[in-house]
Amino acid sequence: MRSSSLAVVVLIAGALALAGCDPLPSETPAPTASESSAVPTPSGNSTVAPSPTAEAGFTVPDSCNALYSPEMLEELNSTNPPLNDPGITIYATENVQALEILTSGIPTLRCSWGAAGAPGLVTNVSIVSADQSSALLDAFTSSGMACETLGAGTVCRIEQQTIDRNDNIVTIGETHYLQGDGWVATHWVGFSPDGYTEDIVATLWP
Repeated sequence: MRSSSLAVVVLIAGALALAGCDPLPSETPAPTASESSAVPTPSGNSTVAPSPTAEAGFTVPDSCNALYSPEMLEELNSTNPPLNDPGITIYATENVQALEILTSGIPTLRCSWGAAGAPGLVTNVSIVSADQSSALLDAFTSSGMACETLGAGTVCRIEQQTIDRNDNIVTIGETHYLQGDGWVATHWVGFSPDGYTEDIVATLWP
């Protein structure tokens, strides 16, 4: 998931809700004033409403297992299980504009790896409109993410560091991929497998 253009910033105090208590919290961070009307906390279960569109022919997978190559799925199961721990309720992004789109009812599949309170990640694969895709790209670039071409789409990344309750440095980050009407959003805490997003892209857009 890393690239030469990876943006590395130091997480400010206002963002400590992500990892300030545990590497992968079991509770959703408290919303800011601009997020106060956000829709309900994710359950940790995968929800999917497959709905391909004409432009890109993209379809949300019907299960998390279909998201990865066999090799990546084996690696995830062996290095950081379980899949979809119900105690993990964080979102796949903390970007306010992106979160509004993610929680607006768009067709999506949510997958998580790791247990609550331990390193892990959350990924949402969603269908978005052309306007939403453009708004997402604007939100990512304006927030300081480093974006570049990946395949026929665009990948944006950011990596940050904070201190947990035990005074350990924790590395967290987000990676987003946009192609056509597909959006892959990943929010990770202390667990960032090499080639994770690239594997999803190769699997979903062969």
